[in-house]
Amino acid sequence: MGRTKNIKKSLGQAPGTIVYTGTKENTELFIDVFDYDKQFFEEKELDVIEDTFKYIDSAPITWININGLNHVDAIAKIGEYCRLHPLILEDIANTHQRPKLDEYEDYLFVVLKMLHYGSEEQLHIEHVSFVLGNGFVLSFQEADGDVFDPVRNRLRNTKGRIRANGADYLLYALMDAVVDNYFTLIEKVGDKIEALEDSLFENGSADDITYEIQHFKKEILKIRRAVSPLREVVSRIEKSDHKFISEKTQLYLRDLYDHIIQVSENIDIYREMIWGLMDIYLTTISNKMNEVMKVLTIIASIFIPLTFLAGIYGMNFENMPELRFRYGYFVLWGIMVTIFVGLIYYFKRKKWL
Repeated sequence: MGRTKNIKKSLGQAPGTIVYTGTKENTELFIDVFDYDKQFFEEKELDVIEDTFKYIDSAPITWININGLNHVDAIAKIGEYCRLHPLILEDIANTHQRPKLDEYEDYLFVVLKMLHYGSEEQLHIEHVSFVLGNGFVLSFQEADGDVFDPVRNRLRNTKGRIRANGADYLLYALMDAVVDNYFTLIEKVGDKIEALEDSLFENGSADDITYEIQHFKKEILKIRRAVSPLREVVSRIEKSDHKFISEKTQLYLRDLYDHIIQVSENIDIYREMIWGLMDIYLTTISNKMNEVMKVLTIIASIFIPLTFLAGIYGMNFENMPELRFRYGYFVLWGIMVTIFVGLIYYFKRKKWL
C-alpha cells in the first residue's frame, strides 16, 4: 500500500517536479565530501547543502555524496547551483526510475540500483544516482550505508590509482563498487537456490515449498530488472565520445561492461534454475498423485471380481445350482482367495507393486 501511495505522489505533476517516491521519508540529510588530487586530500562531513558549493568550484577533484532523497529542497538547491536539468532532479528523487544514462553537454547523469540482503535475508534495492561534471561527481542515495567504503579507503591512500586520475575514473570506481557487490549478491542467490533444491528433494511436496519457490522467483525477477538495463548504460558510457570521459577510463569501462555481462548471465542461469525447480516440484506432486491412483486402482482391480462373486451368490433365488451344496461356502472362499493371490502375483510380476 505504501509503495502505491508513493508512486501516486508523482502522478499529475509537471515534468521536472521533484517528488520523492521511496519509503525512507524520515532519513536525515547527511553529506560527505572528498576533495583530492594526487598530492592533496580533504574529507568533510556536512549537514547543510550550501556548504558543498565551494568544493564543486575547487581545483581538485571532488566527490560529494548526499544521503537522504527525501530532502527534495536540498536536491533542488544543489541542482540549481550546478545548473542540472529539472528532469535530472526529478529522476534523482524517483526511486522507481530504471537504470539509465542521460548525456548533456556539461555533465553525464547515471542511474543504477544498489542491491543487498538485509539481516533477515530480505532483498533491498536502493536507488543511486550519479552526476559527472567538470572535475566533480555528485552521488545521491536514499539513506546512509552503501558499498563505497573500498572507494573511500582508496581515496585516503596516497598510493591509490584513483588519486592520480580524473572525475571520470572516480565515476567508474563507484560504479565498479556497485557491480562488485552484485557478485556477492549473486553468490548468495546461488547458495539460496542450492538450499531450496536440497529442501525440495528432502521434503518433497511440503506445503511451504511452493511459497518459497514463488517468493524466490520474484526476487530473481527484481534483481534481473535492476541489473539488466545496466548493460546498456555501461556500454553507452564506454562508447561515448563525451568530453568528460577519457580514453584511459574507457578501457576500465570496457572491463566493467564484461563484469555486467557476467552478472546478467548468472542471473539468467539462476532464473532458469528456479523455473526448473518449479517443474521438479510439480512433477513430484504429479508422481505422488500417480502413486496414490495406482494403489487405488490395484485395490479396485482386486476387489472387483470378488465383489462380482459375492454379488452373484448374494442373490435371493431358490433354484441356484450351488445353493444347497454342502461345501459351497468353502469352495467360494477358496475361489476368492485364489483370485486375490493370483492378482497380487500378477501385479508384482508386472512391477506394478
